[in-house]
Amino acid sequence: MREIVLDTETTGFDPFSGDRIVEIGAVELMGHMATGKNYHQYINPERGMPDEAFQVHGLGDDFLRDKPKFAAIGQAFLDFIGDAKLVIHNAAFDMKFLNAELKWMNLPEIPYNRAIDTLDIARKRFPGSPASLDALCRRFGIDNGARTLHGALLDSEILAEVYLELIGGRQPDFGLSSTGSQKSDGDLPDWTPPPRPNALPPRITEEEQRAHAMFVEKMGEAALWAKG
Repeated sequence: MREIVLDTETTGFDPFSGDRIVEIGAVELMGHMATGKNYHQYINPERGMPDEAFQVHGLGDDFLRDKPKFAAIGQAFLDFIGDAKLVIHNAAFDMKFLNAELKWMNLPEIPYNRAIDTLDIARKRFPGSPASLDALCRRFGIDNGARTLHGALLDSEILAEVYLELIGGRQPDFGLSSTGSQKSDGDLPDWTPPPRPNALPPRITEEEQRAHAMFVEKMGEAALWAKG
């Protein structure tokens, strides 16, 4: 199963009021394991950077001026994510911006049901507790010391670790999802335990079975073991 852990940085909160994406970072997972394939792109927003946003991510006008516009990278981004599920913290925010940018380019928008929202997962698992990315790092003991400013790729790498903890640990299936071989298309095969060739021998003796039968008989028809 292929998943893309994704984060964006923007000039503000609302693409329909003129805000734009300035950075996209994404990390590929296959079978809940990082593959080492990442996507990272800074983007010229074609507008000035508000100071409030600059204080969050540190991406200013001078740095972004020579970066490609979204129109130049939109298709490459879609090619990278393919049809994978998108793991996003506060998915509504990033999906709103991504689909606005794609719509302005006349490219296909991403259906919202492809998003896995780790903020929603965290709030359900730990109701009433802080659910920010930093708070979840503290909860799971994940080192985020390099996160002095928001950065899309670094945040995606951290979120990948948080996501795997939220769904049951960094190796949620303990490696049993792979038989050691891969399909030609690169996807890990589904794994199910094979049937046992021979039934296990009984673990109680015949004498113990007779004693149990006599005990149940003394209890009468109301005995739980006598039903079914």
